[in-house]
Amino acid sequence: FVGIPLYFVDLQDDLDDFGFEDYGPDCDSMRITAFLDIPGQDNLTPLARLEKYAFSDNVFNRQIIARGLLDVFRDFSNNEEDFLTVMEIVVRLSEDAEPTVRTELMEQIPPIAIFLQESRPKFPTAFFEYLMPIVVRYLTDVNNQVRKAGQEALLILLEQDLVAQSDIENKVCPILLDLSAPDSDDEYKVEAVNIICKMASMLSRTTVEHMLLPRFCELCSDGKLFQVRKICAANFGDICNAVGQEATERLLIPKFFELCSDSVWGMRKACAECFMAVSYTTSPEVRRSKLSPLFISLISDTCRWVRQAAFQSLGPFISTFANPSSAGLYIREDGTLSIRPPAQDVNSNPCQPSNNITVMPSTEVHTKLSEDLNKNSLEQSSDCCASPGEDASALCQGDKAAAGGSGGTKESSVPGLGSALPPAQDVFNTFLYWRPPLPDISHDLELLQFKADKHNDGCSGPCNNCVASNEIKKVLESLQEHIDDPDVQGETVTVKLCFLSAGFLAFTKHLTDIIPQPLLDQYLSMTDPARAQTVDTEIAKHCAYSLPGVALTLGRQNWHCLKDTYETLASDVQWKVRRTLAFSIHELAVILGDQLTAADLVPIFNGFLKDLDEVRIGVLKHLYDFLKLLHADKRREYLYQLQEFVVTDNSRNWRFRYELAEQLILILELYNPNDVYDYLRHIALTLCSDKVSEVRWISFKLVGDVKFYANSANALGLNFINELVVRFRHCSKWVGRQAFAFICQAVVEEECMPVDQFVEHLLPSLLSLASDPVPNVRVLLAKALRQTLLEKAYFKSVGNPHLEAAEETILALQSDRDQDVSFFATIKLKQDNMDNITIEKQ
Repeated sequence: FVGIPLYFVDLQDDLDDFGFEDYGPDCDSMRITAFLDIPGQDNLTPLARLEKYAFSDNVFNRQIIARGLLDVFRDFSNNEEDFLTVMEIVVRLSEDAEPTVRTELMEQIPPIAIFLQESRPKFPTAFFEYLMPIVVRYLTDVNNQVRKAGQEALLILLEQDLVAQSDIENKVCPILLDLSAPDSDDEYKVEAVNIICKMASMLSRTTVEHMLLPRFCELCSDGKLFQVRKICAANFGDICNAVGQEATERLLIPKFFELCSDSVWGMRKACAECFMAVSYTTSPEVRRSKLSPLFISLISDTCRWVRQAAFQSLGPFISTFANPSSAGLYIREDGTLSIRPPAQDVNSNPCQPSNNITVMPSTEVHTKLSEDLNKNSLEQSSDCCASPGEDASALCQGDKAAAGGSGGTKESSVPGLGSALPPAQDVFNTFLYWRPPLPDISHDLELLQFKADKHNDGCSGPCNNCVASNEIKKVLESLQEHIDDPDVQGETVTVKLCFLSAGFLAFTKHLTDIIPQPLLDQYLSMTDPARAQTVDTEIAKHCAYSLPGVALTLGRQNWHCLKDTYETLASDVQWKVRRTLAFSIHELAVILGDQLTAADLVPIFNGFLKDLDEVRIGVLKHLYDFLKLLHADKRREYLYQLQEFVVTDNSRNWRFRYELAEQLILILELYNPNDVYDYLRHIALTLCSDKVSEVRWISFKLVGDVKFYANSANALGLNFINELVVRFRHCSKWVGRQAFAFICQAVVEEECMPVDQFVEHLLPSLLSLASDPVPNVRVLLAKALRQTLLEKAYFKSVGNPHLEAAEETILALQSDRDQDVSFFATIKLKQDNMDNITIEKQ
């Protein structure tokens, strides 16, 4: 607690009259109730003096007692009789006529309850008998400030789990139900519904469902006060989460529909803002069949503010349809998204078809169809078989001779394929007479139809039409050698059109099975410039913010649906939009996988590297996370570009370089020793010479780690040691020599190199700093020797030839003329104390 100096400003005269004259304004550490301990001022015991001031006619005295109740309990809690007396005084003080006294007292109830729980074994009895009734009573106090203090205290007690279940059900809930009754005062009703919504997440599901949910449903339809309905709408998601799926779908969803169609636009806006929380609690069927059309009505609302809130919630709402496991991902316990281990990866399914498909030139009609279906070839799906769109795009690449799509469709079949082929021509034709006979494919088509029907009857899951798809391609391959024949070309076109038609239908059905098409269409329209004029100027930023969630929902097999939108956002004129993408590109890379990342994200990533510093910092903060997802050869290309991060638009932006040093510490493990020595070493040494000390000190640790990776190659390690000695030990500036002592300490602490190599190559140069003319250098040397080197087992061994030299140096430093040097050389400080002693970094 703060002392009473605040009151000395205006009320010094009152303090002098009541025993405070011995304490001046500079006494910041005094207890608020320290005057109770002053002996001989009125021949009263501290307890009697407490009672005297608690019921004084002076309001200020009573305020001081109320504010200092925690100190009072600490003083009198050891004696049971005194403790009960204090409790009775508190109860009487809670009935004070002055609202400020009651407010001060209520603000002390939570810390008092926490103190009593920790210090008294009989806490429940004392709290429930004396203090809890005060909290309940203040919920109906006539003064607004007292009620608010009581509500805040109740929430804190519930959050700390200090209120018994019986008190919640028998005391708290009945009061709130009375205050929120239809005939209750408007002000009390608004406060009651607010506290009901806030405490719902802290109570058991049974209590909320049986006692509070019926009243909440009534309040959602309150026709008298729109403030009540607005509070219900704003907290609707919390209530749904508190009662669970069954009660939400049975009781709350109908009320949610009413609020979403409320005549007051503020209600509809509040519903749009909490839509994701409501959707998260419902089943997929309700989410798709009921909530999706409802959301479309909000996103098309006549009020701009409702549409704005709906578009901001569109991406989060779509993300509730997500199933990470279908994309080969899983969510860790800490909430981060990660790639599923290979042993669990569904891509390892042997049902996965081959990617090598030879196709023939196709005509203009189905080339146009494929372009409409998918402008970019789809990557391999993580399901058992790839998506049908992949076959379509692979088979329709215009004049290309080969394509990399994967075979197999998920749900399509090719009924009536034989009837789609043109009948044989029986009329004599010279061309038909002289050409080589055509292969008979009727048997193949019958076999295809039979296998397709059989597969549809007996197979379920994502591999529904692998056989049908593969058989169609076999038919096409059998016709390839006769491609110059115009009739064969006609048959080929027909077969392909049948295949594309079936694949397109299956693809459309597969995509709409994930999310409703209207939701995706609305999301893709968020990059339309017209939206910024009619809805929200920052709508593109909201689209960029939620794009990883939408991509996770659709899965990597449907990335083509978002690719154009992502590229549009990446080239947006607003740097805030590009910055948002830069901060999340590493997460999107996890979702898409290495192939799509290399093809579609790497070019955008490269563009962000050359963007403004506000955008580059997003890439830089997660540089390691992105690079580790790339193949080694692709990752190695960025060795040349890491140097560019050292240069910033504003040289004063030192935090940018600090972040670079932190990322490089992680990135070192991604490259081999030669690359670390050739490229990253230069960056680390450059950062060590930075003008800002914070950047230099984190860079010294980076240099130590570089030494560890370079040490695996002996020649590189020795070269780097020599460079450190020349650059830092013999530096003309004392900062460089101080850095050498710190680097040596970091090398030993982190065990970046064997101790025997350290004492051979670095220790002599380190000990020579004992004669340095600058005390700050000698201080670092003393710390490095006393705290690190001499603590290693190598130096503690008897007969160590290097121990004597180190001890001689320590003895010399202990008698140093500078007090700080002798202090650190003499006293072996604990690490905790060392953290509190800072040396000025210049």
